[in-house]
Amino acid sequence: MVELSVTLLSLILLLALTFLRRKSPPPTLRPIPALIRLYRAIGLSVEDGSRLHVSLGRGGLLSGRGGASLAGLAMLRYLTERTSASDKPPVATAGDPALAVLTQDTLKAGYEAANAEDLYQPTTGRLSGPTPFSFVAGAMPVVRDENVSANVLMGDFGPEIALVTEAAERSDVPTLGGTDDLPAQAVLYAAAQEPLIGEELFAAGAYLGAGPSHAASLTVQDILRWALILFLLGGAALKMLGVI
Repeated sequence: MVELSVTLLSLILLLALTFLRRKSPPPTLRPIPALIRLYRAIGLSVEDGSRLHVSLGRGGLLSGRGGASLAGLAMLRYLTERTSASDKPPVATAGDPALAVLTQDTLKAGYEAANAEDLYQPTTGRLSGPTPFSFVAGAMPVVRDENVSANVLMGDFGPEIALVTEAAERSDVPTLGGTDDLPAQAVLYAAAQEPLIGEELFAAGAYLGAGPSHAASLTVQDILRWALILFLLGGAALKMLGVI
């Protein structure tokens, strides 16, 4: 019952704040070094005819890990639209069949938004493997052999993602990474040049201008965070007073 109430409250706040965001100027956000570096990587890939590799992990959309995959899809849409004029389009890898299909749809939507749908190539959205290690085994050759200038890892990964970051390091390819898995986050913090920490993974859409709903989600996160803090402090105070 508590979980349902929190979910409904979050949904109501998100819808209300999204409506308000449509009529207000873009919010001022603190800089995230990883995303600043990503802007540079986008320009470099267009200028020198290289490509970006975007890996969305292996989180099923109907599982508890689906949120990270959706954040990765929002990133993929943005990158596709911004690099549609490049000689080499971005390539996306996924470790879940349904997610792999969505990568192809997202790539196509990015090209359509940029009025370059004729340049869309279905083979750039790939299922690299349905199991953790087959997934990274299929992603490693993309980094090594397909003229990749930046490696963007956003989604649900396990510690095996270290193999992909090592392949990028050997090929002198910078890595930007964010995940919702703590062991994998520790790996990316040590191996990626610019890791996304904690909720920065879910904030990327707002920073990239993916839409008012993404900016509104940041406000919802802050509201829920402060509500949780006040709830804990209130419970502690009531405990000290002997009320509970």
